[in-house]
Amino acid sequence: MAPRFLACFGRGSATASAPDPAEELAPGPVLVELFSSQGCAASPDADAVAARLAQDSAGGVVVLGFHVDYWDYRGWKDPFASSAWTVRQKAYVEALRLDTLFTPQVVVQGRADCVGTEHDKLALAVRDAPKYPSPAFKVTFQRPNPTTLQASFTGPLRARVEGGGSVMVALYESGVVTDCGRGENKGKALLNDHVVRRLEKLAAVRDGASAKKTVSGSVQFPLWDGFRPTKCGVVVFVQNAALQVLGVQHLDLPDKV
Repeated sequence: MAPRFLACFGRGSATASAPDPAEELAPGPVLVELFSSQGCAASPDADAVAARLAQDSAGGVVVLGFHVDYWDYRGWKDPFASSAWTVRQKAYVEALRLDTLFTPQVVVQGRADCVGTEHDKLALAVRDAPKYPSPAFKVTFQRPNPTTLQASFTGPLRARVEGGGSVMVALYESGVVTDCGRGENKGKALLNDHVVRRLEKLAAVRDGASAKKTVSGSVQFPLWDGFRPTKCGVVVFVQNAALQVLGVQHLDLPDKV
């Protein structure tokens, strides 16, 4: 299906396994994925809504901003856009049985979506989302060379994974300001937070993996010019084969990594 780039208010839903009842643990945060573009006139407002939600939630919401590339033809090439993020959004369109791609779109725990500027609907989706204990990964950060960040993880999943899935690791950057010279946001200074710069698969999880299963692995992130650890963070999340999120852990980077 060829994508149509316009707002669509379709909905989708899917069921997921509950956390292992043996694990009496506090629920962790909810993952909100924002699909946006600097070439979309409505996206700056959605960025502000998502950032405010994360700030006001006191750790109850983790935001990842994926900048898609299908608006680049409109006159402004988003410097953070990636075709990989467009592919990720398309996967949600299929999983949630939506009609089309659109920006700004938010996906909550991989289960529900809404327009990114609709604060009340987003807050309701976060409130109603199933919540799972955070993975309990211990992490070590290293710089094997000046242009690479290596992160090594070990720890339990803390949620049972039915149907198999993956442990994903995102490296994001906040406080990024871009002077937009063309397109629908021409003349604006755009502030973007939680911009996903890298996303890597840490490990595959087999069907029925126990909440107590320990996962270990390492990922390497190529770094960009101007990388500053104080502006960045790492998000680890467990996602099943239906793209439903079963646990989220946020980690700060050491100042001097």
